[in-house]
Amino acid sequence: MNNKIIVGVLGAAVLGALYFMTSGEKATNVADKSNESTKVGFVYLTTPGDHGCTYAHEVARQDVEKHFGDKVETTFVENVPEGPDSARVIRELANQGNEIIFTTSFGYMDHTIKVAKEFPNVKFEHITGYKRSPNVATGNIRFYEGRYVQGVVAGLMTKSNKIGYLASFPIPEVIQGINAFGIGLRSVNPKAEVSVIWVNSWYDPVKEADAAKVHIAEGADILAQHTDSPAMLQTAQKAGVHGFGQSSDMKAFAP
Repeated sequence: MNNKIIVGVLGAAVLGALYFMTSGEKATNVADKSNESTKVGFVYLTTPGDHGCTYAHEVARQDVEKHFGDKVETTFVENVPEGPDSARVIRELANQGNEIIFTTSFGYMDHTIKVAKEFPNVKFEHITGYKRSPNVATGNIRFYEGRYVQGVVAGLMTKSNKIGYLASFPIPEVIQGINAFGIGLRSVNPKAEVSVIWVNSWYDPVKEADAAKVHIAEGADILAQHTDSPAMLQTAQKAGVHGFGQSSDMKAFAP
């Protein structure tokens, strides 16, 4: 999927959240804060790097700073596991005075809801989750549309009719991506099949490379992924097969 689309949508989510936060303040007659900057916090699963989902969030954060200038003050915490410790990080960002906090991975969902109850005046935006509360919104993008297109391309290009798919976790966003890919694939090639390997990680280059090798050994000549490292693409290139990257433009890693 085009990185500019992902970054644009994430940036729009930030802009929208900031707009509604400001509108809410006006509606409740909060004192004018036109001379103060809005503090915004981000929780990242991995380091931003130069590829994958966290990278796309980081580019969006930088775009928000460029757009709003000194009207916003942003900060982020990287390498935050999806376990209970994420609640501590989210709580610290709230205690530091951040008025809106973006938690950017599915596994932060319950911890975001928990901390939001402790800080009713702070706005929270959880990415790809489905639980909400008065001060917690959710955000996602229609990436399944891109997965469908990938499936169509794979169906037209495959010669073995075997497609390998690297999946992270069996959660809604991943399952809908696999389903959309499969529907696109079968729409042009009813004989093609998708084999899924669950890596059980968002980012693990070793596991991703190993899973890609298994798919290739089983005859797959097209690979797709819902994991964040370029290891699958690099493995595919070495084996002479094609692959689709994830969340950002990964062509530089496997031209």
